[in-house]
Order: sequence, then structure tokens, then C-alpha cells
Amino acid sequence: MSVQTIQPTGISASVRQLFSLDQRVALVTGGTGRYGSQISSALAEAGATVIVASRCVERCEAFAKTLQEAGGRAEAHVLDLTSDESVDQLARVIEPRWGKLDILFNNAVAVRAEPMEEHSLEEWRRAMECNSMGLYRACRVFGDLMASRRSGSIINVSSIYGVVSPEFEIYGGHTEMTNPPSYGFAKAGMLQLTRYLAVYFGKYGVRVNSLSPGGLCSPDMPTGFVANYSRRTPLGRMAGPNDLKGAAVFLASDASAYVTGHNLLVDGGYTAL
Repeated sequence: MSVQTIQPTGISASVRQLFSLDQRVALVTGGTGRYGSQISSALAEAGATVIVASRCVERCEAFAKTLQEAGGRAEAHVLDLTSDESVDQLARVIEPRWGKLDILFNNAVAVRAEPMEEHSLEEWRRAMECNSMGLYRACRVFGDLMASRRSGSIINVSSIYGVVSPEFEIYGGHTEMTNPPSYGFAKAGMLQLTRYLAVYFGKYGVRVNSLSPGGLCSPDMPTGFVANYSRRTPLGRMAGPNDLKGAAVFLASDASAYVTGHNLLVDGGYTAL
């Protein structure tokens, strides 16, 4: 029995064209956060219209204005992933406003830094409502918008803690920075959901990948933690203000047109040890 293969389609494109996000519409959930703001900036710089969304619309409006002042195209919208109506409402806005959705970055996360002995069942339920149920809501609702047009890229923002367990000694007694058990549980589950959705949505021309960052340095972090984390990382430092940008644009753009079901680690080699 002969096997029929599907031949590649499309015209040849330059590298610059492959990475361009001109005419693309992107939604970034948790778009003003530590990781979300860098991702939103990268997509805007690459030419996309960025929908910056979170529960705090005032913060989204301020950040969208910053992107606009830098020459990008951005709008702010409220989005509460724990609410079916909130997700559905944003989907209803996207269709008439832009007519499509090309890129979805599932970046929003609910996390309370507390040790396991203080991490109650109620807190676990609260985290799962956003990090598990909310993730699935977003993938279903916004993924369906993409599937209807036979095109799109979904990127789930996971973490190194979806791949490895925390080394608690790194936190050096700073309990306000420790890692709760529900976080890694949700991020590991996100990786499996990514693979599942890549297979499911593939027939609709929608790619699904995950981006797993390592620790992103910020000025408010204790110097002891930064030093401990940096010593543990092969590249000798935490992630900086530009380290997620290239990976984000790669997964969102046609540069990764033949990549789906993949988890891209951007961690300075942390998980290689």
C-alpha cells in the first residue's frame, strides 16, 4: 500500500520575513507581569497588535500606553481566567474588533509564595482555578477562534519547575520567595496539555508549544537569592530583561512554522544539571 505524503506549501521567505509579526493579533494573558511584560513588548516590537489582558485593567491600560509610546500597537482588556463569562466576553470582543486571533500566550498565573506546611487545600483550589481550569478555558475558547481560520500559535508559559523540583537551599531562608507545591504541579500539567493540544489542533493548522523560563532577575530580589541561583546555573546568571524576547517571537512567528508540541527551555542551562 502506497503512503501519500503532504508536501510543504507556501513561497520561500527570508529570515526577516519569517520572524515578522506584522498584521498578527496576539493575546497575552497576565500581560503586565514579570514575564508577561517582556513577552508583550517582544511581540509589539516584532510588529504584532498586542492585547494586554489581566484582571487589573488599569495596569493593562498603563502598560499598553507604554507600548504605544514606543511605537507599538497595543490595547488593554480585562480578563479573569477564573470566570467563564470573562473569557467568553473577550472572545466576543476579538472577533468584531480584529476579525481574528493569531497568537495566544497563556502567561497568567496565580501563585502565593509559601512553604508546603502553610499551603492549605483552599489555596491549592484557588491556584488550580486559574492555573489549571483557567488555562483550559483559554485554550478551548481562543483555540477555537484559531481553528476556525485554520491558523494560529498557542504558547503556554510553563517554568523550569514544570521539569525539575525546586532546590529549597537556593532561597536561603527567604520564605517570601519559596515555591509552593501547586505551582510545579500546574506547570508540569501544562506541558502535558501542550502536547495533547498540539496533536488535537494540528489538523486545524494551529500549533501549540510551551515556553519554560528560568528565574527572571528583578531589583527587589534579595542579593543572596540571586547569588545562589546564579551559582546553580551554567551560564552563571539569572534571566535578564531581553532573554525571553527571542524565544517568544520565535514560537509566535512563522520561524517556528514546523514546530509544535515542543517545550522550549530558556533557563541558562539550569535544567541541564
